Amino acid sequence: MQVWRSLDDVPASLGATTVVIGNFDGVHRGHRAVIARARGSAETSERPLVAVTFDPHPMAVLRPEHAPSILTAIDTRAALLAEAGVDHVLALPFSREMAGWSPEQFIDRVLVEALHAATVVVGANFRFGSRAAGDVALLREVGRSRGFTAEGIALDGGPQVWSSTYVRTCLAAGDVAGAAEALGRPFTVRGEVVVGDRRGRELGYPTANVPIAEGMAAPSDGVYAGWLTRLDTAERYPAAISVGTNPTFAGERARRVEAYALDRDDLELYGVEVEVTFVDRLRGMVRFDGAEPLLETMADDVRRTRLVLGS
Repeated sequence: MQVWRSLDDVPASLGATTVVIGNFDGVHRGHRAVIARARGSAETSERPLVAVTFDPHPMAVLRPEHAPSILTAIDTRAALLAEAGVDHVLALPFSREMAGWSPEQFIDRVLVEALHAATVVVGANFRFGSRAAGDVALLREVGRSRGFTAEGIALDGGPQVWSSTYVRTCLAAGDVAGAAEALGRPFTVRGEVVVGDRRGRELGYPTANVPIAEGMAAPSDGVYAGWLTRLDTAERYPAAISVGTNPTFAGERARRVEAYALDRDDLELYGVEVEVTFVDRLRGMVRFDGAEPLLETMADDVRRTRLVLGS
């Protein structure tokens, strides 16, 4: 799979394509339904399937104070799109200039001139172009004169419409199981393990500390059961995971993810890229009056983590 970071990166020799368009943040089950529909068309016509996404999120450019937290960085998003059946990804660098394109300009520059689209599949609520003036009806209408067909797919998930907003709402409530249901897989956080304050090691529970990158989504503060995977070796460990600022100890402000690999005090993970996978929420964040009640609760967290992961 190729990932193109601009229109200029798209090979001039690219033939006719099937195209899906969207932010695809999280590549959730609704996104996968759109991709599956497009994949069927691509296979029937023997054309490559290209996903068009945007980096950064358009709201981060147009109204940064209202920009949503991001579920998947662009590299992770591209890998998930490939797993879902996409052949290539065009990650358009969104800018105010692009925001000013009319729907027709977007169609001509991206779909016609760069990608030679023969079929375009989007979510039914897809909007594009300056002031979001373009919709599926316009895409279909203009497509007829530009030589491609267009289709909008509803993102229904039974009683719930799958959306990135819904996933963020679940994470804000600590409902990682609900987020996993919408995503079709557990929610994860990736990052490089950094040196922390070593309090966990002093207490007998050494943790891998992963800062939450600015603008990236994470579950609400609390303790979770899940997995810790080192990405260089693919080794995976059952883990009790804390998200927050550790309110028992003064002076800590930055939110972070701390994962304790059960029964492992021999791991050297500083500088290692890891993935933390959230399976279920155990409790909210609590401030303890001293180390003894904290240790008792941490032991119970470990016990409950074994039960969750064992089941």
